[in-house]
Amino acid sequence: MLNRPTRVILAALLAATFTAGCNKEKAPATAPTAQQAGGEPAPDTVVATFGDGQKITYKELNERLQEPLANLEKQKSQLLKRGLDGMVTEKLVDAEAKKRGLSQEAYLKAEIDDKVPPPTEERIKEVYDGAAGQLPEGSTFEQMKPQIVEFLTQQPKQERAQALFEELRKAANVKLTLPEPPRPPAVRKQVAATGAAKGGPEGAPVTIVEFSDFQCPFCSRANPALAQVQQEYGDKVRIVFRHFPLDFHKEAPKASEAALCAGDQGKFWEMHDLLFANQQALGVDALKKHAADLQLDTAKFNTCLDSGEKAAVVQKDLAEGKQAGVSGTPAFFINGILLSGAQPFEEFKSIIDAELNAPKK
Repeated sequence: MLNRPTRVILAALLAATFTAGCNKEKAPATAPTAQQAGGEPAPDTVVATFGDGQKITYKELNERLQEPLANLEKQKSQLLKRGLDGMVTEKLVDAEAKKRGLSQEAYLKAEIDDKVPPPTEERIKEVYDGAAGQLPEGSTFEQMKPQIVEFLTQQPKQERAQALFEELRKAANVKLTLPEPPRPPAVRKQVAATGAAKGGPEGAPVTIVEFSDFQCPFCSRANPALAQVQQEYGDKVRIVFRHFPLDFHKEAPKASEAALCAGDQGKFWEMHDLLFANQQALGVDALKKHAADLQLDTAKFNTCLDSGEKAAVVQKDLAEGKQAGVSGTPAFFINGILLSGAQPFEEFKSIIDAELNAPKK
């Protein structure tokens, strides 16, 4: 089992809360608050003059920059909230380690590393074989084994760490009293809810349209929050998946096509889960192996994948996502309100609850 120094573990876990998406797009687009910070100019203040008496007011400038300014306000609020949570976590870990007479490193090793079972030799070999075409030339199984073990244990360690930190917060009766900023009026985008869907029926009170990339690690991290949404809200929330392969993820477009080909045989979501669980194995040969593992009609699947017949669907999703303002993944439109990045369940809950409690029109 690979061990990491305490500070590295904590830093990695806490940093993950600040970096929420591929392409570093994090904050939802909303309108700016009406309340102005102290010292800001009045709306009618002239901030530029030019030509024959032409001018620009502070109000006009704010209106032009409405969306990016709103993003900054949301980012600031999230940064403060997560920073506070991180500080609390570090202090709780330190206190618990001292209580047990351990160093922080020894405590975290005992509670995280030692409680995550190592992958089996068969699983390590399976990953090695699936990624063979992508490995450096001449790489042997023994050379790659430590990296594969680290890759396979990284996510379980993070999940165990989050569970541990939640246990510590609960035991310490942690209450965060950081004031919430005023919620600005929601800005909604028109986004078609076309694609594979699960959860509630068409016309459910809340529809989440997700734009995602099978090669993006942050997209994978968002899945537990979506699962919690389904568990918490049942058929009140419908989740629709749309494809947004980023140009620097070279295997993502074909992975999206594979999911769509599997969808033709009624197993889109099974392939969806398998692709996210095996992000290191998204080459064409690996995709065909995944289809076999799902007991699909492999001849039909392989013909679909090799023909590229689903590429147009993927490109249509990509184009419509860009038109809606998506620039990174994952991106979610909750009844048209953009939430970007692998956000925690609480961020989804905040918007969903507001939508469910809004006056009926």
